[in-house]
Amino acid sequence: MSRIGRLPIAVPAGVDVAIDGRSVTVKGPKGSLSRELHPEIGVAQEGDQILVTRPSEAKTHKQLHGLTRTLVNNMVVGVTTGYRKPLEITGVGYRAALVGRKLQLNLGYSHPIEIDPPQGISFEVENPTRLAVVGIDKELVGQVAARVRATRKPEPYKGKGVRYAGEQIRRKAGKAGKIGGKK
Repeated sequence: MSRIGRLPIAVPAGVDVAIDGRSVTVKGPKGSLSRELHPEIGVAQEGDQILVTRPSEAKTHKQLHGLTRTLVNNMVVGVTTGYRKPLEITGVGYRAALVGRKLQLNLGYSHPIEIDPPQGISFEVENPTRLAVVGIDKELVGQVAARVRATRKPEPYKGKGVRYAGEQIRRKAGKAGKIGGKK
């Protein structure tokens, strides 16, 4: 069996799980999430645990087993604690600010960039160079964080741009090795 797929998912107190055929709905203190799962993978609730089962040892069933367990677990974690993806901005004059719910980024372009968060996502700006994308849906949080990062990816010469917190940027030497120079 899949090492990940066979692990039971613990359902904490205050979380309600409804399994209706292929759809799983999880309601908790932070909100509600719903997802359609693959029809061949079985999901059942036994007491305060959720078990994911597969019909056979076929390769696709093994792959879907661990995936389905992880998706349901991410839903349970999302409605209890939520997800947060921190970002850092590096560069002279580069900054972020909240304008209502929208995120306004000044990244060296001739105009500020405004990003409107989708339903269930919010932005937190700690200071002008540090921000975070916050929400209960892990997939959507990562997708919005990637969209914010794509507005100005970190460049390899000076490292300027928007990066994930803790992301290492491979740096290049530039023109330091030039021979001769100007006279």
